[in-house]
Amino acid sequence: MPTRDALVRAQEAGVDLVEVAPTANPPVCRIMDFGKYKYEQAKRERVAHKKSKTSGLKGMRLSPKIGQHDLETKTRAITTFLKDGDKVRVSMWFRGREMAHPQIGEQILKRMAQQLAEVSVVERPPLMEGRNMIMILSPKKN
Repeated sequence: MPTRDALVRAQEAGVDLVEVAPTANPPVCRIMDFGKYKYEQAKRERVAHKKSKTSGLKGMRLSPKIGQHDLETKTRAITTFLKDGDKVRVSMWFRGREMAHPQIGEQILKRMAQQLAEVSVVERPPLMEGRNMIMILSPKKN
């Protein structure tokens, strides 16, 4: 229908004439309450944002001198992170003379990966980055 007729109909109904597809030939318009439409669209986006879950990257720092009980405690914490669906970046940081023995830190990280094998997958094996050795674990898909 002609644009003038559509505008007259929209004004009679007390709503707006909104261009839906401007690139179409001829352009497509709808008669609607634009304020209500924008409100409902924002409401749908809020609900979608609320339902979406961003998988975070949690971090855990260890030292090569870590005690057995402390290692078990950190492993339990990592297990909860993985069960919540987060990835975990486990970093072993070396200080001073500890840099001479990176194999000790690598053994600890590999042992931790074995303990967490039922809930995680090693996404990135232990690699040195400066003074840190980093391993990334991701949750295992069921």
